[in-house]
Amino acid sequence: MGSIGVLTTSTTMVCAPLLSQSVKQMVADMNEAKAQGADMVELRLDCIKGFRPRQDLEILLKNKPLPVQIVYRSKWEGGYYEGDENVQLDILYLANELGADYIDLELKVASHLIMENKLEKYRNSKIIVSFYVDGPTPSEEDLSELVSRMQSTGADVIKLVSKSSSITELSRFFHLFSHCQVPLIAYSVGERGLVSQILGPKFGAFLVYGSIEGSPLPGLPAIYSLRDTYGVDQFNSETKVFGLISRPVSHSKGPLLHNPTFRHVGYNGVYVPMFVDDLKDFFSVYSRPDFAGYSVGFPYKEAVTEFCDEVHPLAQSIGAVNTIIRRHSDGKLIGYNTDCEAAITAIEDALKVWGSTSGDISLPTPLTRKMFVLVGAGGAGRALAFGAKSRGSRIIIFDIDFDRARSLASAVSGEARPYEDLVNFRPEKGAILANATPLGMHPNTDRIPVAEVTMGDYKLVFDAVYTPRKTTLLKEAEAAGAITVSGVEMFLRQAIGQFNLFTGLEAPQEFMRDLTLAKF
Repeated sequence: MGSIGVLTTSTTMVCAPLLSQSVKQMVADMNEAKAQGADMVELRLDCIKGFRPRQDLEILLKNKPLPVQIVYRSKWEGGYYEGDENVQLDILYLANELGADYIDLELKVASHLIMENKLEKYRNSKIIVSFYVDGPTPSEEDLSELVSRMQSTGADVIKLVSKSSSITELSRFFHLFSHCQVPLIAYSVGERGLVSQILGPKFGAFLVYGSIEGSPLPGLPAIYSLRDTYGVDQFNSETKVFGLISRPVSHSKGPLLHNPTFRHVGYNGVYVPMFVDDLKDFFSVYSRPDFAGYSVGFPYKEAVTEFCDEVHPLAQSIGAVNTIIRRHSDGKLIGYNTDCEAAITAIEDALKVWGSTSGDISLPTPLTRKMFVLVGAGGAGRALAFGAKSRGSRIIIFDIDFDRARSLASAVSGEARPYEDLVNFRPEKGAILANATPLGMHPNTDRIPVAEVTMGDYKLVFDAVYTPRKTTLLKEAEAAGAITVSGVEMFLRQAIGQFNLFTGLEAPQEFMRDLTLAKF
């Protein structure tokens, strides 16, 4: 369990890389980066059009509101400079003479300068020796050897950058921080590498990168996100890591809810998006106690049960897990399902609020005997189906995989129908429709799973999709006069259940609801 109480402050800096195309814009961006919470800026000189070395550097360094690192990256290492290497070095030397706080030298260049006894003349500035990994991330052993080579240059800071093909490769970077003898920057770019930026402060990174608002960079969190969503200032080695295991993960709103709630109750934890390609590899690599729990999203809610040491009886009967905790006493992974009650109570409560019990107050719940039309028989669909069964609904299931629909129907005493029949299916009046497919999720927001003409037959329409908050399906249903329940309500309720499991504390429900309404 994570610690409760006063949280310490991380020493990791947040640096904003600036790829501005003019000096005027770069000066403006430096000031904006400071206003948004950056501690440092990285000035990419190779991005400036018509760059005039002395004149432009004097303007930039005279007007810097923050410490700067100067980067003049060649095309061969992913930049834009295509000129002579000696000219490039002359410009970096000029930046050093004019008062740059840091200059970035690629390892090969730094090694040549050492051989020529020229590196010392750059010592007015602190030297960052960098290496950009081309291809797969090397093994821990090879990375350690590479770090030793970089340290031998006498660098003040070393920087390693890769483009990892799997989240499991990032653990090799995390391992380096505790063994490196000089300040280290190490991260991976792209969606799979996002957590290397977010978790860097936990492992002791010298700095992490964040983009300024209005100038997003692929695979890079915004400064605001690092500071306000994740709270990287408060990370330390004891911070417990939780995250969403999914593919993709960019749609997730979980960090916007869990992280502020952790801080609200003083819990030393962080919740991050985890783009996972292979469950077996993921769980074998991230087995440390500080990787303490997970939410499970599409498409893994059923498959992940295989990797749990124990599964809660409800999740076992559903055959789907959306929450995993690492038990503190023995490190075992325990699977739960908080989707089931979250979804079905959201539907029930909406019917109760709108008085839709068909006048029969003797029924146990407003779902009893109702036709419950479920689209999707995956993890979320299974949770809905078992919830509807527990309330005595009559369940009809459609799924693009008919065998999967039939298997679920058998488990809940329901009926399976071929997916192609859905477009012409007419339910009985007053039925419930629940969409448990990704149809309508951002960015493909214009799709709905049923024929528009049938909307008037449903009393209530529920959509598990929560990005956007009001999907096309819900808009069409509302126009037809149906009660609508957004996936945001299910998301909130299942997150409350997850928070209780993650922390062992009672979730601050009112705080989480207010936060959800404000952020979604």
